[in-house]
Amino acid sequence: MKITTFRSQVLNVPEDEPLAGAVEKEGGTRPIVILTLGTDSGIEGIGVSFYGGALTKTLKSAIDQLCELCVGEDPHRVEAIIRKLRDAAGGSGPGGMFTLALAAIDMALWDIRGKALEQPLWKLLGGARNRIATYASGALRRGLPLDTVVKAAATLKDKGFREMKTQLALPGVTSPAIEVERMVKIREAIGPDIALMCDINQRWRR
Repeated sequence: MKITTFRSQVLNVPEDEPLAGAVEKEGGTRPIVILTLGTDSGIEGIGVSFYGGALTKTLKSAIDQLCELCVGEDPHRVEAIIRKLRDAAGGSGPGGMFTLALAAIDMALWDIRGKALEQPLWKLLGGARNRIATYASGALRRGLPLDTVVKAAATLKDKGFREMKTQLALPGVTSPAIEVERMVKIREAIGPDIALMCDINQRWRR
């Protein structure tokens, strides 16, 4: 089997929030880059990646450029292809745009492999559990007003989540006191026994 084609596109996905119904911007969208890798056997693999903002087209271009190097390769040799792409990327890795572009290709390769072998991905990766712990992510975003994020946190607790993640580095006028108050209010809403994580997303200054 050989990789013969690739196709990427930007899809603007509605910005819904199904866990607690806490949407930052009604009617908003998030641009997702979707990749389809085709093979000479007719099997296609799908991968996705997300950057957001003005660099979405740059991410799509990075995916396309890396995919050009994948044409002719055997998609079953996932690790060999990843090494080839890392070598080709030179000093642009391991983080940043390169990793985001590589993620879509890696997903698509494993998708092809699973379809070709008629096996679910968890079996191919050696999964041994039939239950895993989860945490709620995406419902406690920094753009939400304080009262909304507190209500959403309580909703997650009521739904049975024992772990959840919020964000700090608030938009607009903020301060350490405002950021701390937000975490205190969320903690008060969920009690002492819920694991609470926080993303800053590289937004705080040193």
